[in-house]
Order: sequence, then C-alpha cells, then structure tokens
Amino acid sequence: MKKIILFLSATVFLISCSKTEYTISGTAKGIANGKTIIMETADAAGMGLIPVDTVKVENEKFEITGKATEPSFHMLTVEGIEGKFPFILENGDISIEINKDSINKSKVSGTYSNDEFVKFNEDLMKIQKDVMDFQKKNTPAMTQAQQANDTATINKLMKEYGKLQEVSNAASKKAYTTYSETHPKSFITVLIVQGMLGDPSVDIKKTEKLFEGLDESLKNTKPGKAILAKIKETKTPSVSAGAAPAAQAPVGSSK
Repeated sequence: MKKIILFLSATVFLISCSKTEYTISGTAKGIANGKTIIMETADAAGMGLIPVDTVKVENEKFEITGKATEPSFHMLTVEGIEGKFPFILENGDISIEINKDSINKSKVSGTYSNDEFVKFNEDLMKIQKDVMDFQKKNTPAMTQAQQANDTATINKLMKEYGKLQEVSNAASKKAYTTYSETHPKSFITVLIVQGMLGDPSVDIKKTEKLFEGLDESLKNTKPGKAILAKIKETKTPSVSAGAAPAAQAPVGSSK
C-alpha cells in the first residue's frame, strides 16, 4: 500500500510539472457579480504596471487561463477594493482566495513557486515580528512625545527601535542567503539574487556563486539574464578606467 501511495504522489507531481498552461481558479466571497478583476504585470520599459487580462466575478468566483513562457510576478486588482495582491504567474493550477476586506490578506496556493512565496513571506514576518510589535505598542507614545516636543522620550524610543531594526535586518539578510543556497530551483531565489546585486554591501563573488548554483531554467528567465548581464558588467573595466591618459603638448610649444 505504501508503494502505491508513493507512486500516485509521484504521478501527481509529474503531471503538475508538465503543465504547459495556467489556470487561476479564484474565489471572491462577498464580492458582487460583475465586479472586474484585472491581472497586471510590470511594463518591460519600466513604466509601471500594465493590464494583461480582465475577468468578471460570477457567483463569487472567477477564472483566468493562459500560457506563461516563464514564471513572473503579477498583481491582481479587484474593483472596489483598495490595493493589489501579488502572486507568481506560472503554468499549473493556481488557487487564489480574495479577501474583500483587505486584499493583502488574500491567499494564493497550488504551484511550487507560489507555495514557496507564501512560506518565505511567513518566515520573514516572524523575523520582523519584534519590530512590528514595537511599532504598534509605541506609536501612541511617540506621537505624544512629538506633540510635547519631549526629545528625551523620542531619542529613547528611536534608540530602542534602531537596535531592533538592526537585529531584524541582519536576520533577514541571513534568511535571504540561506534560502538561496538551499532552494536553487525556486523562482524566489532568482529574485533574491537579483535584489542582492542592488545592495552595495553584498559581496559580488558571493552573489555570483549563488547565481551559478541556480537551476538552468531560472538562469534563462528575464531576471536570470539580467543578473548575468550585471555580473559581467561588474567584471568589465570601464573605458575611462582602462584607457591610458592622453598625451598633452607642453604649454607654450608650437608645431
């Protein structure tokens, strides 16, 4: 029996990995029929978000289908609800549950990248909990101190907040690196590595090593190609740095 269960599990996994199209099955409890849901993605020219698909809510449900050439971040906006819900569009069966009261509390699941995205964010939230708890607890005190021009209290709270933030930032950086090292096939990793390249405090050799460890399919994505181009750019000496200084004629000389 155990062998049969393992065989069935492997079969389901292979089927899910071989999907060449995506199906987003959405629930929208409490959202009226006819309300518009828009799927957006980043404009290639860096001019913000552009719509790529639009559907209507019917009986508190919606569905979006299509084909993705590679995983990429997308956003869902819902008519009448403020904000946008991020998820990773990739081929496979994606389930999205819209929260009508707060779109940030909506849920996504169903594909490897989205499940990893949710789990990674949950881990980061745990790391940042102390900072968020401190903000929630001390915001009234900070507001009161600012109104009273109480610099002693302001400085005290800022110092305590700064220490918590420092610890949180260090733990977050460690989490990013650890995840990247242990998840070479995750789309989250290629995004993390891309983000590292924008941080001057991160060793470029370390970033390059993480990139080299990525699965080939991720190296061929748009962010993967952008990472490779950036790494090559850092290794290529600039013309101004490599060129010899131009010879100058002595002052007052003539030909």
